[in-house]
Amino acid sequence: MRATLEVCVDTLEGLMACVEGGADRIELCSALPLGGLTPSHGLMRAAAECGVPAYAMIRPRQGDFCFSEREIGVMLDDIAAAREAGLAGVVLGAASPQGTLDEVSLAALCAASDGMGRTLHRVIDTVDDRLAAVETAISLGFERILTSGGALTVIEGVTELGLMQRHARGRIEIMAGSGVSMDNVADIARATGIWSFHASCSEARQTDSALSAFGFTTQFERKTSAQLVRSLKIVLDEITVPSSRIADAGA
Repeated sequence: MRATLEVCVDTLEGLMACVEGGADRIELCSALPLGGLTPSHGLMRAAAECGVPAYAMIRPRQGDFCFSEREIGVMLDDIAAAREAGLAGVVLGAASPQGTLDEVSLAALCAASDGMGRTLHRVIDTVDDRLAAVETAISLGFERILTSGGALTVIEGVTELGLMQRHARGRIEIMAGSGVSMDNVADIARATGIWSFHASCSEARQTDSALSAFGFTTQFERKTSAQLVRSLKIVLDEITVPSSRIADAGA
């Protein structure tokens, strides 16, 4: 089994760095510092032509994941835009005020994206019962779940990630994300049996001081690095996971 790497980007430059570095899949966003919002239609079109499968984040605003009917309507239109652009898939999530996944809203979003790939995003890290949420995601037809195991980082959530992977039993892909790096990815794979990883592969760079003074940018911004993508892929290609972990994941 080969480990895979998804890289999140919010610019055309980042998109090209993913292609150059050899990412297996791209999560296409705007506003990554806010956890990712829906990208522009123009960026969707560019991603559809880049040669790497790209999934558009469908999230209309920052903040929580309890969306109104009107917001769900916007998300349905954004899914249509992603489909029209020719993207491989979409990244979805919605929660209820009761601390569960919003099955009604998610069912509507999944129906609108029928025939496209679907990832359930880190909304699952905000619910009370992640194992129940795994079952919901399976029933709705998601192909994977992006999660940190309910923690701020994958290292802190490694125990829960292992539980989710074993609970999934190969019925859905569990993708670990939030703080994945070359230094920890092999340990996470061996501890959890997870073979799918999500990272930004970015580095902080100082911006033009005049532009930041005007408020057109921040003093530092993170840029996707093709070299970091390439280096993380090399580490992933060398990972070996104990056979017992593989059996647990597919039992």
